[in-house]
Amino acid sequence: MKHLVSALQFLTILPLGKPRDLNALKIIPYFPVVGLVIGLLLVLGDYVFSMLWPDTVVVFLDILLLAILSGGLHLDGLGDTADGFLSHRSPEQVLTIMRDSRIGVMGLLAIVFILAIKWAGIYSLEKHRALYLFIIPAYSRGAMMFGIKFLRYGRLQGGIGTDFFSDKTPMHVLSIFLLPVCISLWLGLRAIWLNSFFILMTTLILFYYRRRMNGITGDMLGAMAEIEEAGLFLFACLGVNQ
Repeated sequence: MKHLVSALQFLTILPLGKPRDLNALKIIPYFPVVGLVIGLLLVLGDYVFSMLWPDTVVVFLDILLLAILSGGLHLDGLGDTADGFLSHRSPEQVLTIMRDSRIGVMGLLAIVFILAIKWAGIYSLEKHRALYLFIIPAYSRGAMMFGIKFLRYGRLQGGIGTDFFSDKTPMHVLSIFLLPVCISLWLGLRAIWLNSFFILMTTLILFYYRRRMNGITGDMLGAMAEIEEAGLFLFACLGVNQ
């Protein structure tokens, strides 16, 4: 339980007492579980909001709640990654840009676009809305486990994400990802398409990271989580009016 609490303290702003010593390798398996906790709070928030406001406002508040629960951690990584990658510089220069705490135009646009995609996706959800709100945060946070497993750490001089790459994550650790996958089976046949799309998106992101930077950083992990989350919400509403 102490590693689950540490994972929650690392990935959320939930008040869980005094911060524990972070054992980065031990909390990695709990990323999807943290996502389910966030998803559960999102479902509850969506329910409460829907009793007070129209759906356009409810979805905005859902996205706001998502950002607040994670402390903007992944959005910050998305902004830094966009500033670096879209500068069209060498990998070394990209890493330098990503270290800059100031946000540029590309980072701001990336954040705005991702939030807009989430709003459009959630707003268009009809059937199984609560289930999607519950499991998609688990998929997006679980995706970071695959980035840590299959890519090396991109900063040779070290950084805040170094501890997560100090040893290779065993393959059996990734089995915890089966938890949101099993829950997704309530979607019926759409579960197959959702999981297939997740595999495709994760593979493409990791391939791009490897080709562009030959590695991954903490910022890039955060960007990956945000892109996965937005992409899955958009995919979830695919064909809802057909």
